[in-house]
This record gives sequence, structure tokens and C-alpha cells, in this order.
Amino acid sequence: MLQRLKPKDHAEAVALHRAQVIGPVLSRHLPRGLLADELRRLSAQRFSPPGQHRTRSYSIGTLKRWIRAYRKGGLEGLRPQSRRRGHALALDEEMRSLLVEIRRAHPGASVPLILRTLASEGHLREGDVQASAVRRLLAEHGLDRRTLARTGNRERRRWVADRPGRVWHADVCHGTARVHGKTTKPLRVHGILDDASRFLPALEARSSEREVDMIELLLRALREHGMPDSLYLDNGSTYVGESLALICARLEIAVVHARPYDPQARGKMERFWRTLRAGCLDYLSPTHSHHDVQVRLIAFLEKHYHDAPHAGLMGKSPRSVWRARQLRPVSEEQLRVALTLRANRRVRGDGTVSVGGAEWEAEHGFLAGHTVVVARTLAAPQDAPWIEHEGKRLALRRVDPRRNGHGERRVKRAKKGIDAIHFDPPSALLEALVGRAPRKGGAR
Repeated sequence: MLQRLKPKDHAEAVALHRAQVIGPVLSRHLPRGLLADELRRLSAQRFSPPGQHRTRSYSIGTLKRWIRAYRKGGLEGLRPQSRRRGHALALDEEMRSLLVEIRRAHPGASVPLILRTLASEGHLREGDVQASAVRRLLAEHGLDRRTLARTGNRERRRWVADRPGRVWHADVCHGTARVHGKTTKPLRVHGILDDASRFLPALEARSSEREVDMIELLLRALREHGMPDSLYLDNGSTYVGESLALICARLEIAVVHARPYDPQARGKMERFWRTLRAGCLDYLSPTHSHHDVQVRLIAFLEKHYHDAPHAGLMGKSPRSVWRARQLRPVSEEQLRVALTLRANRRVRGDGTVSVGGAEWEAEHGFLAGHTVVVARTLAAPQDAPWIEHEGKRLALRRVDPRRNGHGERRVKRAKKGIDAIHFDPPSALLEALVGRAPRKGGAR
């Protein structure tokens, strides 16, 4: 007994179903008017597709397409073609990851808005990727709107500055210690990040995370870019010192500290550290010096990060948003005044006083044995400190042991306040050589 014939696969079953639907039209040669009437009649009927439990109807356009396919290729021409997945064809892995990250950062953003933003930034050509393809991609990661609404994955209340320069974040990232022969030095990467643009006005590799490190980093950022409205900091010892607070107050820069034990409040900075580790720090050798690390940090910023699409910016690059900055200019005189620190010191009987780990002597012998106000400016650490006495500024000079007939005293290096920066003219000359000397006329 003959076995019952069956379609060899689901595609052939669908092709057979389509042929049966258009059979009344194929079996007759109908003039145009009657053909149109027959297609309207067929489009009003409902059919049961193979493998489905619900009936459905087909549009006139679909019926015409099936007729042309059958006349061109027979039953084989009616087989459904595998759907071209737009996100698999037009998007590389990097762009797919970016789209997913944008939806996670902005759950309320629509797919057309995301695509328009990427196209305006030049990361996609308009029309290359269909919105439906992106929706399928997001659905694969559980980020379609229906899934987000069902799981309650609502957008966490977030804030963002309304313009570049409104808020700067500052933080420190701990890296692998640098190995120099038998000694090791810590690696501390200090960074300042603009909230609105995610641009880095300053990023430096250092071996410590003291308050003075933050002050020096801020000073260089101010000279190059101008002054922000506020600084958003954590509660670490690097950022809660009196000197930093005083300097910012003099420059009218508000200082805001994040709430303790709330890491989400520092999310933008933490996100940058993850990017920096994945793109730079994780590939450094422990034998690289701090200078080598700094060169690589600059290369990472200028050749990748600042021009790469950022999920938190809807695919815009940090540099493109940073161009709209409006920062207050700052002059060298403003910086010198703001960064002038003062402390009480007792002048010894021989007229000397210790400042910044070095010995200085006063030219006025009547000050011996008195407690005076000693001042210095961190804006120009190579300059000598001075004494402020009865409204006058009295100069100090380095002790000359040979002239004075006694050796220079040993003192412990202080680590905060007026003594935070060692008096080191060679370092100041080196900075001038590499282009870090103060610019005349203030910020650019």
C-alpha cells in the first residue's frame, strides 16, 4: 500500500499552501478587470497556514507577488526565503554592543531616536540599518520595551548636567604597581571628567593620591580649559582637605561630595574607569614607568575615547559634545591668589624657618623668635615663599649653609597645607620644557 506523501519540510508545506490559495487565479486566464475582482475576493477570505492555529487573510499585493513567483519558478518559487536579519548584516559587533549599551543607559529612548543620533554623528549611514532590526537585537538581550515593562526594569533616577563645564567629576583609579629593579611604586591614575560630555579635561598617572595631587591636576585643567561651576567628589582623604575647599571657594567653584555608601552616585566616573581598564590599563606591563603609562593614557584619550561613540551620550562622541562648552576664563593672577596658602611658623633664633621640606631664612633679624604668617602659592611652586607681617610682604631666601657657617637642618617632609609641594626648581624647569608652563592671558 502506498504511503501518504508529505512535504519534505516546512518550507515546501508553506509553498504548497500558497499555491492552493492562488490556485483559482492560476487555473484561468483572466482579463485585467476580472483578475482584480478575483484578487479582491481572495483577499477577503481567511486561510489556515501550515503550523498555525489561527486563520488569516492575505493582501492583494501579497497574492500578486505569489502569482509572479509561481509563474517564474513554480512551486520552488513559492518557498519562503530566509529573512535577512538587518542587525546581523549591517552591524559589526562593536556597533551592536553600543546599541545595547545605549538602551541600558537610556531605557526610554526610542529606536528611531537612537538611529538618528548615530547617523547625525556619522557612525551609521541613514537607511543602512532598519529600526526593526535594532528592535530584534534589543529583544534578544531582553531590552525591548515590553520586557522592560514586564520585569520592572525602570530607568534609575539619574541626573546629567545641562551643559559641558557645569559639573566636573574627579576620582582616582588604582593600577598595578610599577616595578623598578627591586623597588615598586604604586600606580594611581587621577582623572577629571566632565559630566555633560564625558570628556576628560585632565588624566594623569602618579604614584600617590594626596590632596596636593588633586590640586595640581585641577590647576592644569583650569589653565587649559577654564573653570567649571562645580566639582563632584567622593569622601576620600584626597578630596576633603581644607586646602582644596579653600581654593575652590576662592575661585567660586562649588564643591559637592557624594553621599557615603552610594556607588551608583559615582556611576559616570566608574564607567570611565572600566573603559580605561579594558582599553588601556589591562595591557600595561608592570615594568612600564609612570611616564610610559602617561604616554599611553594620552594616546588612549586622543586616538580612541574622545572620538568614540558613547552610550551615555546616545552615541555621540565626548569631543563633539565638549565643543559646546562655555567655561569661565581664569587668569594667572586669579590662580596665584586662589592657590596662596598660609600657615603660622615660628622663626628660629638664627632667623630660619622650615617651609615645604626646605630651610629658608628671613632678611629681617627682628623676626627671630616670633611666630609669623608664612605664605606660598601652589600656582608657582618654584617661587620662594614669603612672610606677611603688619601688612607687608617680606621676602625669604634659601639658607646658604656655607655662608651662614652651619649645615642645613634635616626636616621631615610635610604632606599637606603649605608644605604639600616640595620646593623643586628643576621640576618647574622640566615642566616648562614640555609645555606645562603657565600660559599668559588665562584659559583658552
